Amino acid sequence: MRLDKFLKVSRLIKRRTVANDVSEQGRVLLNGNPAKPAKQVKVGDEITILYSSGEFVVRIVNVPEGNVSVQQASELYEIIKQP
Repeated sequence: MRLDKFLKVSRLIKRRTVANDVSEQGRVLLNGNPAKPAKQVKVGDEITILYSSGEFVVRIVNVPEGNVSVQQASELYEIIKQP
């Protein structure tokens, strides 16, 4: 699954266009490296989202085939660090 779609489906970022913009600005890291929106993610990858207040780090535990419900969204990742 594409990084921008995973960010949207997991509800880490509300909209896919916002996920694209944030990735293009270099504020999303995949395994410590700046990642483009089309980068493929897999189970075990770490996503870091850089905010002005700090960084938000999660580890992917499940990559869905399609969309998921709001209740299932938080089951797609585990939080490692919050700002």
